[in-house]
Amino acid sequence: MGKEEGYLPLFETKRGKGIVLYRIFAASIFAGICLIWIYRVSHIPKAGEDGRFGWIGLLGAELWFGFYWILTQASRWSPVYRHTFKDRLSQRYESELPGVDVFVCTADPTIEPPMMVINTVLSVMAYDYPPEKLSVYLSDDGGSEITYFALLEAAKFAKHWIPYCKKYNVEPRSPAAYFVSSDDAVDADHNQAADLAGIKKLYKDMENEVEDAVKLGRISEEVRSKHKGFSQWDTYSSRRDHDTILQIVIDGRDLNATDVEGCVLPTLVYLAREKRPQYHHNFKAGAMNALIRVSSNISNGQVLLNVDCDMYSNNSKAVRDALCFLMDEAEGNEIAYVQFPQNFENVTKNDLYSNSLRVISEVEFHGLDGYGGPLYVGSGCFHRRDTLCGRKFIKGCKSEMKWEINRKREETGIHELEENSRSLASCAFEENTEWGKEMGLKYGCPVEDVITGISIQCHGWKSVYCNPTRKAFLGIATTTLSQTLVQHKRWSEGDFQILLSKYSPAWYAHGNISLGLQLGYCCYCFWASNSLATLFYSSILSLYLLRGISLFPQVSSPWLIPFAYVIIAKYTWSFVEFLWSGGTILGWWNDQRIWLYKRTSSYLFAFIDTILNSLGYSDSAFVITAKVSDEDVSLRYEKEVMEFGASSPMFTILATLALLNLFCFLGVVKEAITGEGMTKLYVTMPLQILLCGVLILINLPLYEALYLRKDKGKMPSSIAFKSMAFSVFACICFKYLY
Repeated sequence: MGKEEGYLPLFETKRGKGIVLYRIFAASIFAGICLIWIYRVSHIPKAGEDGRFGWIGLLGAELWFGFYWILTQASRWSPVYRHTFKDRLSQRYESELPGVDVFVCTADPTIEPPMMVINTVLSVMAYDYPPEKLSVYLSDDGGSEITYFALLEAAKFAKHWIPYCKKYNVEPRSPAAYFVSSDDAVDADHNQAADLAGIKKLYKDMENEVEDAVKLGRISEEVRSKHKGFSQWDTYSSRRDHDTILQIVIDGRDLNATDVEGCVLPTLVYLAREKRPQYHHNFKAGAMNALIRVSSNISNGQVLLNVDCDMYSNNSKAVRDALCFLMDEAEGNEIAYVQFPQNFENVTKNDLYSNSLRVISEVEFHGLDGYGGPLYVGSGCFHRRDTLCGRKFIKGCKSEMKWEINRKREETGIHELEENSRSLASCAFEENTEWGKEMGLKYGCPVEDVITGISIQCHGWKSVYCNPTRKAFLGIATTTLSQTLVQHKRWSEGDFQILLSKYSPAWYAHGNISLGLQLGYCCYCFWASNSLATLFYSSILSLYLLRGISLFPQVSSPWLIPFAYVIIAKYTWSFVEFLWSGGTILGWWNDQRIWLYKRTSSYLFAFIDTILNSLGYSDSAFVITAKVSDEDVSLRYEKEVMEFGASSPMFTILATLALLNLFCFLGVVKEAITGEGMTKLYVTMPLQILLCGVLILINLPLYEALYLRKDKGKMPSSIAFKSMAFSVFACICFKYLY
């Protein structure tokens, strides 16, 4: 069906409001930035004059900040917002809806508990979608028999859970999440209350079985004897040395594989790909590529969804939202993937660690969508199978996305299907093939998702961003500062590697995607590079303040106006943007703190590691973020008390910078009281005093962790001593020896 008379699209796209006014506002900020550059260049101290080094350094930093601000405008210049028409999709295509294969990835049962994993599995098994067209695959890179046992228990529970979800149309469809919010909602419905009590008991029984196995640390012989699948662990040596373990837990083709209402269940598959010490397993990208191949032999759904094991489905109709884009008659054939935002259920009221990424989700990705689509961010993304397998976009070429029954596959027995599929997950399968290069997810980068997305878009495809009112997926955010910084190090390191690789948006993407999308990618790829300018700005200003050397215009100078305007305008807009995205006032302040901490620690280490990696001195590693915390850590997180308990070189840098600013400020106050007076300082160095003061205010939780707190979340004593020594040494050297 083309754009003929009476055509009704499956989705609509609306441009953001107030774009012209924002562009005028942004132009005024850019004019102010240019005036700052002019001031810096025209007032450079002569050779031998005090402050020349600091001045030139600030010129470089401000040139960088201005350049980076221009990059950020790409994601704000032309935002679009999408709305789907799922009723039209059902009217036209309900009987022809394509097969959907869902991939859930886990890697370590210790930091990704089995109960959390199977709640995610159950949430996608209960999608509002024809079950015979839905297949769910659990990739267990830990090769844990406990995770496999949990999946077996989930399969039994699904026979009751899925009918309950459909009968009462419940949301969300993760049992654990639903039970938390269900009691009040069903009080008025006695029938549902009775069913709820029954389903809760079944869930509790399942939970007890799984938790008992977790505590025992192994599967009992009694349980092993009941399930033939455990025999595949007989040759298991370690999580890095074992054969392919593949089990079709529920065969959706089997007419006897039904729920308690007699309805067909979705196909459910467990996979632990083969691992050998002599083969690089390529982390999550390798697991995803094994899933793509294995699923092609078992169900071969035309649409693939991948979710992290902690990212449960919060909206059972999200799959239909995605299909509205992929099956639209006019534009669907151009769309390779549909990305949903990553949202988190455990974010505190004021977003202590800025985990919500709310400005990225509510502002920036809508802006990138206006230029051809957002980044692929690794979870909550619906793909066309053929685009992930390397198919390039050909204008005018249409691929039918309709349900087709493969008679040969239907007639193949389950045991034969399992045997035929195992070799597809072997270590040697990818040798001398294009997997990890031109097929599947790309290898060699910590952010395999982003580099894969840019490759797909450079093949001519578009992507779209779908951000429905009811969030499609909810995950678990980090609950300590250390976890947050490590996570952002991996992201920024991977993005910086992309910038320096052959897939760089700066040159590989040139001519293949729009300029706006190029700039949008560069905005994230330059995260790590921000560290140098921020580190210089947050230390040199205070050190020169300690020496009484001004690096900014005086109060009486008209050159102060562009500095004041850019600072006030930029941060006022940042504040408004954050509140518009659903944040709070204190949440914005926390966001500014984490912005500083990321740039001076995570991004710095990412920058250094990437440079060393490019020179062959280090290798990148994929770090899994822990999904569980100690009880006392969780309590402090809920109270929004920052966690500094772990020893980390990142904390040493943060504490040193914080103390450096504090000592410099106290030194200036002492000089003012005993010498020149505060009035003269205010006249000659107002911006330096202001910026140093803001850095002190933003670091108040850190000072508290260094010297006032007594709980286990305080800063370790070793870091307190080291940071004090470093900061005092720097102040003395700069004050008296420089």
